Amino acid sequence: MDFMQIIILALFAESIWESLKMVWQKNKLCIDKIGSITVGIILALGAGIDFFVLIDIPLKINYLGSIFTGIIISRGANFVHDLLGIAENYKLKNKA
Repeated sequence: MDFMQIIILALFAESIWESLKMVWQKNKLCIDKIGSITVGIILALGAGIDFFVLIDIPLKINYLGSIFTGIIISRGANFVHDLLGIAENYKLKNKA
């Protein structure tokens, strides 16, 4: 594992945690966020999408990457686009 992979993992960890924190707001459950996370996880599992494989860090528990990816997907298109841009830049730099 190289330094850039650690940075990207830290970014993913923070985004996953920030997404999960949105489930509980103002001392009550946020049903919209729960729904968004649930749909994201179902889509990622159903499509077999795993951001961790994309950055060459496959997780030992195969479906866990898809679950985390679903949580990240629930953040929306702009956020995911930014993350994918970072991951793609990382892969391009490592090919050279």
